Amino acid sequence: MASNNGAVRLVAGNSNRALSEAIGAYLATPLSKTVVRRFADMEIFVEILENVRGADAFVLQSTSYPANDHLMELLIIIDALRRASARRITAVIPYFGYARQDRKTGSRTPISAKLVANLITHAGADRVMTLDLHAGQIQGFFDIPTDNLFASPVMVRDIRERFDLKRVAVVSPDVGGVVRARGLAKRIDAPLAIIDKRRERAGESEVMHVIGEVDGRTCILIDDIVDSGGTLVNAADALLENGANDVYAYISHGVLSGGAVARVTASHLKELVITDSIQPTEAVRVARNIRVLSIATLIGEAIGRTATEESVSSLFD
Repeated sequence: MASNNGAVRLVAGNSNRALSEAIGAYLATPLSKTVVRRFADMEIFVEILENVRGADAFVLQSTSYPANDHLMELLIIIDALRRASARRITAVIPYFGYARQDRKTGSRTPISAKLVANLITHAGADRVMTLDLHAGQIQGFFDIPTDNLFASPVMVRDIRERFDLKRVAVVSPDVGGVVRARGLAKRIDAPLAIIDKRRERAGESEVMHVIGEVDGRTCILIDDIVDSGGTLVNAADALLENGANDVYAYISHGVLSGGAVARVTASHLKELVITDSIQPTEAVRVARNIRVLSIATLIGEAIGRTATEESVSSLFD
């Protein structure tokens, strides 16, 4: 009799079908037949149409806009797999929504990232795999193994192919992103600069000055999330005012809410490069200075190594 024990099953939600299919293509494993639909009152219904008993199931779902709908899809798919007796369930979340709510910002405010971690764990996930968490300590919010992958190898490869590294400076758009920017700068042996800014209110930022030498250099801004785009636009202006030749930005997650795409298109940014951790909108696809890098190979390789119990961290050595 044929056994499912240890067989890999890729189960995709609706958040980013194109990325899920690309991951499946890399692994030469088709996506499992699944129904994920809405009732008339918008309740979510999931049905797994294949036998997954004893299988190693990977649920592919970013919790991007609309975050609550995609989060509920993820939880219900996990529950369906658990009740169908999958041997192990790994939640593969390229973009982890609510990650920016990783601490109390006031006396009576939530830590929503911890709440979401609890929901995913109690739904039945055995493991979580995500990409460039906003804050590394979110790994500790989960009581199950959690792999935080990094998009930096994909970005470094692209940067090496496109730039004269002798004239490049890597720039962190704020003090909080210095560790991320320094790591990439070390990989390409480039100097590091930092933007000192003061945020007056959520979604707005005022650039103060540039720390580091950027005169005559091509500056590459590095960050994990671009949402409104205000920080990047202001940072680009500050760098150009300090003598930078051109300014590019490499960002892991292109949230790009509201008028962000128009803001970036109208800015002095030469190019904004994002990954497809969030499915690009039509506005992003046609924007003159926004380009998308695929992380399908990176995530696919991590899934393959997890399934065969090999090292994932060695991907980033």
